[in-house]
Amino acid sequence: MITMERAVALVEAQLAVERRAQPRLPELGVSAVRRHALGWLVSWQSAEYIRTGDPGRMLVGHGPYLVDQEDGSIHHIPVTTFVAEAWEELYREQVKGMAPPDALLDAVRDLITRESGTAALRHLRRNAPRLSLREAKAYVDAVRAGDEPDAELRDRTREDRWRDVLPITTLTGPNSPR
Repeated sequence: MITMERAVALVEAQLAVERRAQPRLPELGVSAVRRHALGWLVSWQSAEYIRTGDPGRMLVGHGPYLVDQEDGSIHHIPVTTFVAEAWEELYREQVKGMAPPDALLDAVRDLITRESGTAALRHLRRNAPRLSLREAKAYVDAVRAGDEPDAELRDRTREDRWRDVLPITTLTGPNSPR
């Protein structure tokens, strides 16, 4: 488990690396830290703004860092993604590799059990228009056999939920808790 102090130290080290890589950046510092179920949300800002509160010295548009509570890895959450409140689900999918629930697959399974393969096929074609008839039949056949449809077919049944959201960038990690 990563402590708040360790999270701040990790982010401060990352900010120093970024400033060395981009010498035109002003001196940077941690401006706020907030506990979150996934770890520590660490906001950062120009050191001059932190000291003076002068809005003219404020950096805008960068978004916070998430320090993962399990491994201490640091992830940049773009401000537009953070404000859209999509970042938690995106983090779980993109960084942690956790697949979201698949309501369409559940509905197809249910229709095969309660009604028929034809009803499931009809439902799938209505809700996944990107699948050809042959692909939809392969999907339903796999489910009927008790298998998962192959990943490519499953991917084609989902809309691109993250099309308008900037991705989360992993900056470092894992970093052990000291």
